[in-house]
Amino acid sequence: MGSRHLAYVGEPRTLQSLLLDPPHSLAAQSWSPRTQLHGVVNADGFGAGWYALGRDEPVRYRRAQPIWTDASFASLAPTIASGCILGAVRSDTTAFAHDESVVAPYTQGRWLFSHNGGVADWHRARRTLYDRTLDIPEAAAPTDSALMFGLAASRWTAGTPLGKALVEVIREVEVVGGGRLNMLAVDGRSIAGTTYGERLWVLEKDTGISVASEPYDDDPDWQEVPEGVLVEGNEHGLTLTPLEL
Repeated sequence: MGSRHLAYVGEPRTLQSLLLDPPHSLAAQSWSPRTQLHGVVNADGFGAGWYALGRDEPVRYRRAQPIWTDASFASLAPTIASGCILGAVRSDTTAFAHDESVVAPYTQGRWLFSHNGGVADWHRARRTLYDRTLDIPEAAAPTDSALMFGLAASRWTAGTPLGKALVEVIREVEVVGGGRLNMLAVDGRSIAGTTYGERLWVLEKDTGISVASEPYDDDPDWQEVPEGVLVEGNEHGLTLTPLEL
C-alpha cells in the first residue's frame, strides 16, 4: 500500500495551515505526489489526528473518500490548532478493504500511527505475529498497517519508548519476510519515524519539526533522511539514528 503522511510537533498550527494550504500539501499529494515510489494517486481515504489542550488522548478524523471531496474537513480545518499533528492520505495498491477502519492514523491511548509501504508476505505475517499485537479493534483491521500498529501499541503500552518500539516492529516483520516499513508515530509531544524502503524528509525550524513523505513546500531547509534510519523529533530537536536490526 502506498500513501503520503506527515507529522508535526511544535508551536500550535491549524490543520489548514499544515495539511491543506502549503503548495505541495498533503491534500495536493493526494492527487499529484512528486516523489512517490508506489502508487500514482492517494484517493482511497485520508485521516488526521491531533491533540487538544488539556487532553492526553488525540482526536481523530478519518474518511474513506479523497481528502479533496470532504467539505466537512475543509470547514473544520481552519478552526483547529494543535502542537502535535499526524496526517495521511492513502493509496490502496492491494486487495485490502476500502472502509475507514483501514485508513491512518490508527490510535490507542495517547498514540497515533501511520504506515507507508507494505509487508512482503502479509498472510504469513498475520498468522505469525497477530497474537503479539495489542488486543484492540484497531489492530484487527484487515491490513498490514493495522498489524504493525498493533505490534507497536503492545510495546508502547508496556512502556517501550516511541521510536524504539518502531525499530522492534521492523525487527519482527523482518523475521517473516520484511517489506517496505516506513512508519510515523506521535504521542502528543514527540515524533518517531523510520526510513525502511520508503523515503522521509525532515524540516527543523525554531517553531517546530515536520517529518513527511515529501516536502509540503519549497523551504530550502528540507533534508532527505537516509535509508535505514530512525527519526526522532521533540522540543529538544531532531535526532537521526541508524537502525540497529
